[in-house]
Amino acid sequence: MVSNPSSGHDWVAAGVPALFSIVVPARDEAKNLQVLVPKLVTELEEAGISHEILVVNDGSTDDTHDVLVELTARYPNLRFVENPPPNGFGLAVRAGLANFRGGAVAIVMADGSDDPADLVKYYTKLNEGYDCVFGSRFIAGSKLIDYPTHKLIINRLANLFIQALFQIRYNDVTNAFKCYRRTVIAGLEPILSHHFNLTVELPLKAIIRGYSFAVIPISWTNRTSGISKLKIREMGSRYLFIVLYCFIERLLSRGDYRRRPVSDALLEKPEPVDPARGFRLRL
Repeated sequence: MVSNPSSGHDWVAAGVPALFSIVVPARDEAKNLQVLVPKLVTELEEAGISHEILVVNDGSTDDTHDVLVELTARYPNLRFVENPPPNGFGLAVRAGLANFRGGAVAIVMADGSDDPADLVKYYTKLNEGYDCVFGSRFIAGSKLIDYPTHKLIINRLANLFIQALFQIRYNDVTNAFKCYRRTVIAGLEPILSHHFNLTVELPLKAIIRGYSFAVIPISWTNRTSGISKLKIREMGSRYLFIVLYCFIERLLSRGDYRRRPVSDALLEKPEPVDPARGFRLRL
């Protein structure tokens, strides 16, 4: 075990995170959290992954707080923080990213749409040395269940636009369910998004700033309880702002924000992926 003096967090010499953090932003998700948290714990414990689950209560008006108090009493690796106003998905995730303790972090939706088993796949792929692991719901081996048709059409058009603009092959940039090493999160600052456009900001910045990443197929199932917080009409301009912001950075920043080598060389990584040539797809 080697200690990283710059962060105070422990890392295995081969680059395996000693602690895997799961950040779950939640607003009015009391019922779903009662189902999701036990599933997360079961999958991670059965895989022998040292972990923490950090739920960010984003101004819920239902029983989410009480449910989290009950769940933290049952699961010692679960904790939660309150995200004070102004609320918003992006601000909730940012609160989680400011408070997680692990060497790597995955963002998981509280509605149960993400498959906890895919977290184990993320962790395994991360241990090959990548900086990030991104899932795709639209490649061979993926599974998509009950995706609303109108959202699917908008999703595919948005991702095609991003692919064409940035000349990348990755086709599911807009999905929140992704995994990043701690060094990546630090390297993505400043993070700007207040809302769901954060799902685009994080991976695009990781790609254009030169962090290595792998893509694997994942499963997605539409929520069976509660109401989606994503309001497409409200988000359109915000998504476009972040996409153009990242594009301008790539076009004009002259590499000022690109990934810098870790000074103590603790992590063995493959060569960074050239965003202009796509990514190395390993299934």
